[in-house]
Amino acid sequence: MAARGPSTVQRAWSKLLKRSSEWDSWYVGLDGERRVGRELQRLSGQGWRVLHGVPKSNGGDIDHLLIGPGGVFTINTKCHQGASVWVGDEMAKVNGGRPVPYAAASKAEAAYVRRVLESHTGAVVPVEPVLVFVGVAALQRAATQYTVRIYQEREVSALGPLSGKLTADQVEQVYAVARHRRAWLRG
Repeated sequence: MAARGPSTVQRAWSKLLKRSSEWDSWYVGLDGERRVGRELQRLSGQGWRVLHGVPKSNGGDIDHLLIGPGGVFTINTKCHQGASVWVGDEMAKVNGGRPVPYAAASKAEAAYVRRVLESHTGAVVPVEPVLVFVGVAALQRAATQYTVRIYQEREVSALGPLSGKLTADQVEQVYAVARHRRAWLRG
Protein backbone atom coordinates (compact mmCIF):
# COMPACT_ATOMS: atom_id res chain seq x y z
CA MET A 1 0.00 0.00 0.00
CA ALA A 2 2.81 2.49 0.82
CA ALA A 3 4.23 2.21 -2.70
CA ARG A 4 0.82 3.05 -4.23
CA GLY A 5 0.08 5.88 -1.85
CA PRO A 6 -2.95 6.54 0.30
CA SER A 7 -6.37 5.40 -0.87
CA THR A 8 -8.98 7.87 -2.07
CA VAL A 9 -10.75 7.57 1.28
CA GLN A 10 -7.52 8.25 3.19
CA ARG A 11 -6.76 11.31 1.02
CA ALA A 12 -10.31 12.63 1.49
CA TRP A 13 -10.12 12.08 5.25
CA SER A 14 -6.76 13.90 5.48
CA LYS A 15 -8.13 16.76 3.39
CA LEU A 16 -11.27 16.98 5.56
CA LEU A 17 -9.10 17.16 8.69
CA LYS A 18 -6.75 19.61 6.92
CA ARG A 19 -3.80 17.32 7.46
CA SER A 20 -1.12 17.13 4.83
CA SER A 21 0.16 13.73 3.86
CA GLU A 22 3.56 12.72 2.56
CA TRP A 23 1.93 12.23 -0.83
CA ASP A 24 0.54 15.77 -1.18
CA SER A 25 3.66 17.19 -2.82
CA TRP A 26 3.84 14.15 -5.10
CA TYR A 27 0.28 14.78 -6.32
CA VAL A 28 0.99 18.49 -6.83
CA GLY A 29 4.11 17.59 -8.83
CA LEU A 30 2.19 15.07 -10.92
CA ASP A 31 -0.48 17.65 -11.72
CA GLY A 32 2.22 20.11 -12.80
CA GLU A 33 3.89 17.51 -15.00
CA ARG A 34 0.56 16.74 -16.65
CA ARG A 35 -0.06 20.42 -17.33
CA VAL A 36 3.38 20.83 -18.92
CA GLY A 37 2.89 17.57 -20.82
CA ARG A 38 -0.30 18.94 -22.40
CA GLU A 39 1.57 22.08 -23.48
CA LEU A 40 4.36 19.99 -25.02
CA GLN A 41 1.90 17.77 -26.91
CA ARG A 42 0.76 20.89 -28.78
CA LEU A 43 4.17 20.99 -30.47
CA SER A 44 3.68 17.63 -32.21
CA GLY A 45 2.20 19.35 -35.26
CA GLN A 46 5.51 21.18 -35.72
CA GLY A 47 7.58 18.01 -36.00
CA TRP A 48 8.28 17.48 -32.30
CA ARG A 49 8.13 14.19 -30.40
CA VAL A 50 7.48 14.05 -26.66
CA LEU A 51 8.27 11.38 -24.07
CA HIS A 52 7.10 11.58 -20.46
CA GLY A 53 8.66 10.03 -17.34
CA VAL A 54 11.87 8.83 -18.98
CA PRO A 55 13.59 6.51 -16.46
CA LYS A 56 17.15 7.12 -15.30
CA SER A 57 19.57 4.40 -14.29
CA ASN A 58 19.76 5.87 -10.75
CA GLY A 59 16.04 5.25 -10.17
CA GLY A 60 14.78 8.76 -10.85
CA ASP A 61 13.20 10.02 -14.02
CA ILE A 62 13.26 12.90 -16.47
CA ASP A 63 9.86 14.61 -16.44
CA HIS A 64 9.71 15.13 -20.21
CA LEU A 65 11.96 14.72 -23.23
CA LEU A 66 11.23 16.90 -26.26
CA ILE A 67 12.84 15.82 -29.54
CA GLY A 68 12.50 17.85 -32.71
CA PRO A 69 14.00 20.14 -35.33
CA GLY A 70 15.51 22.39 -32.65
CA GLY A 71 17.31 19.50 -30.92
CA VAL A 72 16.56 17.58 -27.75
CA PHE A 73 15.34 19.25 -24.57
CA THR A 74 15.15 17.75 -21.09
CA ILE A 75 12.19 19.30 -19.29
CA ASN A 76 12.38 19.52 -15.50
CA THR A 77 9.02 20.62 -14.05
CA LYS A 78 8.73 22.41 -10.70
CA CYS A 79 5.43 23.37 -9.04
CA HIS A 80 5.36 26.26 -6.61
CA GLN A 81 1.79 27.56 -6.53
CA GLY A 82 1.65 31.34 -6.06
CA ALA A 83 5.37 31.58 -5.24
CA SER A 84 7.99 34.06 -6.33
CA VAL A 85 10.94 32.22 -7.89
CA TRP A 86 14.43 33.47 -8.70
CA VAL A 87 16.74 31.29 -10.83
CA GLY A 88 20.50 31.74 -10.97
CA ASP A 89 23.28 29.85 -12.74
CA GLU A 90 23.11 26.80 -10.47
CA MET A 91 20.50 27.46 -7.82
CA ALA A 92 16.98 28.78 -7.44
CA LYS A 93 15.22 30.43 -4.52
CA VAL A 94 11.51 30.07 -3.85
CA ASN A 95 9.99 32.98 -1.91
CA GLY A 96 13.51 34.04 -0.93
CA GLY A 97 14.16 30.75 0.89
CA ARG A 98 17.15 28.47 0.88
CA PRO A 99 18.88 27.85 -2.46
CA VAL A 100 17.82 24.65 -4.24
CA PRO A 101 19.94 23.18 -7.08
CA TYR A 102 17.25 23.22 -9.78
CA ALA A 103 19.48 24.59 -12.55
CA ALA A 104 22.39 22.31 -11.67
CA ALA A 105 20.07 19.27 -11.65
CA SER A 106 18.64 20.27 -15.02
CA LYS A 107 22.14 20.53 -16.50
CA ALA A 108 23.02 17.11 -15.09
CA GLU A 109 19.88 15.60 -16.65
CA ALA A 110 20.79 17.07 -20.05
CA ALA A 111 24.33 15.67 -19.80
CA TYR A 112 22.92 12.22 -18.92
CA VAL A 113 20.51 12.31 -21.88
CA ARG A 114 23.25 13.44 -24.25
CA ARG A 115 25.51 10.59 -23.11
CA VAL A 116 22.79 7.95 -23.50
CA LEU A 117 21.52 9.15 -26.87
CA GLU A 118 24.97 9.61 -28.36
CA SER A 119 26.09 6.16 -27.22
CA HIS A 120 23.06 4.55 -28.88
CA THR A 121 22.89 6.64 -32.07
CA GLY A 122 26.63 6.97 -32.71
CA ALA A 123 26.08 10.64 -33.57
CA VAL A 124 26.35 13.99 -31.82
CA VAL A 125 22.97 14.84 -30.28
CA PRO A 126 22.33 18.44 -29.19
CA VAL A 127 20.63 18.37 -25.78
CA GLU A 128 19.61 21.43 -23.75
CA PRO A 129 18.16 21.63 -20.24
CA VAL A 130 14.84 23.36 -19.60
CA LEU A 131 13.28 24.27 -16.25
CA VAL A 132 9.52 24.86 -16.35
CA PHE A 133 7.77 26.43 -13.37
CA VAL A 134 4.07 25.76 -12.88
CA GLY A 135 1.71 28.04 -10.98
CA VAL A 136 4.25 30.64 -9.90
CA ALA A 137 3.23 34.26 -9.34
CA ALA A 138 6.60 35.68 -10.40
CA LEU A 139 9.66 34.25 -12.15
CA GLN A 140 12.99 36.06 -12.30
CA ARG A 141 16.08 34.88 -14.14
CA ALA A 142 19.58 36.01 -13.18
CA ALA A 143 21.21 38.11 -15.90
CA THR A 144 24.04 35.56 -16.06
CA GLN A 145 21.68 32.56 -16.39
CA TYR A 146 22.01 31.38 -19.98
CA THR A 147 22.84 27.67 -19.73
CA VAL A 148 19.33 26.51 -18.82
CA ARG A 149 16.17 27.67 -20.55
CA ILE A 150 13.69 28.92 -17.94
CA TYR A 151 9.96 29.06 -18.68
CA GLN A 152 6.56 29.16 -17.07
CA GLU A 153 4.26 26.38 -18.23
CA ARG A 154 2.53 28.34 -20.99
CA GLU A 155 5.86 29.57 -22.37
CA VAL A 156 7.17 26.14 -23.44
CA SER A 157 5.51 26.73 -26.81
CA ALA A 158 8.51 29.03 -27.49
CA LEU A 159 10.45 25.84 -28.26
CA GLY A 160 8.13 25.01 -31.18
CA PRO A 161 9.62 27.27 -33.85
CA LEU A 162 13.22 26.26 -33.08
CA SER A 163 14.94 24.44 -35.93
CA GLY A 164 18.25 23.76 -37.60
CA LYS A 165 19.66 21.19 -35.19
CA LEU A 166 18.09 17.89 -36.34
CA THR A 167 16.67 16.80 -39.68
CA ALA A 168 13.33 14.97 -39.76
CA ASP A 169 15.21 11.66 -40.19
CA GLN A 170 17.48 12.43 -37.23
CA VAL A 171 14.44 13.32 -35.11
CA GLU A 172 12.94 9.90 -35.87
CA GLN A 173 16.25 8.11 -35.20
CA VAL A 174 16.73 9.81 -31.83
CA TYR A 175 13.06 9.29 -30.93
CA ALA A 176 13.33 5.57 -31.79
CA VAL A 177 16.28 5.20 -29.39
CA ALA A 178 14.70 7.37 -26.68
CA ARG A 179 11.54 5.25 -26.59
CA HIS A 180 13.45 2.14 -25.47
CA ARG A 181 13.53 1.79 -21.70
CA ARG A 182 16.62 -0.41 -21.77
CA ALA A 183 18.70 2.38 -23.31
CA TRP A 184 18.01 4.56 -20.25
CA LEU A 185 18.40 1.89 -17.61
CA ARG A 186 21.87 1.00 -18.92
CA GLY A 187 22.83 4.70 -19.08
